[in-house]
Amino acid sequence: MSPRSIPIEPLTREAFAAFGDVIDTRGADCFPINQGRTQRYHALGAVDLLGEGGEAIISIFRGQPLQPLLIGLMERHPLGSQAFIPINGRPFYAVVAAPGEFAEQSVRAFLVTGDQGINLRAGTWHAPLLPLHPDSDYLVVDRRGPGDNCDEVLLRQPLTLQP
Repeated sequence: MSPRSIPIEPLTREAFAAFGDVIDTRGADCFPINQGRTQRYHALGAVDLLGEGGEAIISIFRGQPLQPLLIGLMERHPLGSQAFIPINGRPFYAVVAAPGEFAEQSVRAFLVTGDQGINLRAGTWHAPLLPLHPDSDYLVVDRRGPGDNCDEVLLRQPLTLQP
């Protein structure tokens, strides 16, 4: 079966709101701290910790590009949010669908620039990490703890992305 092509959208807070938070200083609330030497960009995303015994953790993921760029799997984490913040300034794609029952025709793709990050809400469907460059590092904030926190679904028709 030939893949279905979906457009890559620019990442804005408004366009991404159904899936989570955009972690970006542009347009964010900020105020001075440290005797005026530092600007705090406050509460750019909220960490979801659902289920008993969960705790927030911070990890580093080192990702490689998917070659060829053919997406056949989506996953979700129903018990916690998952934030991806590029450490080495490299862009990546966020391929997402709304929480709830998976709707293959509603998948959207966003270009996350190297100076932005995303925070996926608990239960948001997403493709596995899609860096554009080899050895791309991401600071990841997510949940660990008891419970089944990863659901996967195979796509009936693989996806490609169109610029």
